[in-house]
Amino acid sequence: MKRYYKLAIGYTFVVLGILGLFLPFLQGILFLAIGGMILSKESPAFQKLKEKIKAKYPKLYHSVRSRIKKTEKQEKS
Repeated sequence: MKRYYKLAIGYTFVVLGILGLFLPFLQGILFLAIGGMILSKESPAFQKLKEKIKAKYPKLYHSVRSRIKKTEKQEKS
């Protein structure tokens, strides 16, 4: 059940991101990034995309990853 919840949330963010690319009041890139990070744990296609981004932009990847880890620690507390 938890996996399906993550998939639903991730794809919702991806759809919002796609809409945000065309609508001026939504932050498209931000929603796509959030959706991609959520889906990278559940979807093999997004896992491959994450690995490509990690190889091409390591500094950006580690910066985003450290922020996500901080957020996960706060949620567990």
